[in-house]
Amino acid sequence: MFQITSYLVAAVISLIILVPLMLVLSLRIQPKPFSAYPEPAQALRSVSLPGDLPAPVARYYETIGMGEQVPLIESAVISARGRLRFAGVTFPARLRFTHDAGQGYRHYIEATIFGYPLMKVNETYLDGRARMALPIGVIENEPKVDMAANLGLWGESVWLPSIFITDSRVRWEPVNDRSARLIVPFGSKEDAFTVYFDANTGLITHMEAMRFKQAADEEKTAWHLDFLNWGTFDGILIPSSSTITWADEGTPWLIINIEDIAYNVDMADYMRSTGP
Repeated sequence: MFQITSYLVAAVISLIILVPLMLVLSLRIQPKPFSAYPEPAQALRSVSLPGDLPAPVARYYETIGMGEQVPLIESAVISARGRLRFAGVTFPARLRFTHDAGQGYRHYIEATIFGYPLMKVNETYLDGRARMALPIGVIENEPKVDMAANLGLWGESVWLPSIFITDSRVRWEPVNDRSARLIVPFGSKEDAFTVYFDANTGLITHMEAMRFKQAADEEKTAWHLDFLNWGTFDGILIPSSSTITWADEGTPWLIINIEDIAYNVDMADYMRSTGP
């Protein structure tokens, strides 16, 4: 009897040790990347670079190789992997963000365990209205969520950099030699980011804005986009590794590592679908 009890105790102890180890391992395995977007890209047309940009903004566009001619980006499908914090747990994730440049987006996100989807998110911001299909339910018809989604649209447009100077509704305002204000439309109104530039490279280091975090919030929370690494996709230099942080949380809730971008593709039907 004593021997049987010892075996049982040993088995329980092994399980107590094994389960946390398996959990840690499950959250270290990255999912497979998304397959390349199947629609063919169209050639990028060019427009002239404006001559009245604030100094750090003009330097930024020169640094990313846009010079006097700026490619006109009308759409983008952005495929990435990274890490997503949900309910205090950070999961490996794969993400596909689809943009109708300056107009709307769809986010499809999978939080994974052992490389397989555990939770799926399908968010859209279309026709000025946000809809978030989350594991906890659907959020829609919330004006503050619409406002937050609009800032999300324009913050992510750093991956479509020419939109900040080709969209007539957008304008830059000077601040100093290392920062500028980016004014973006929100329906008939406007919203704004402060954009900071590296003094040595000329690249954007981070952007910040005041954004509603929850539909019921009375006050906005500072929202930070930090750009850690840069890479060239279809001849355009953009942030390849980024983090997104709410100031009251202190650490990023989302880490994004871009693996593929398809510019100027037909994505009208895909924008309104729900899968990967």
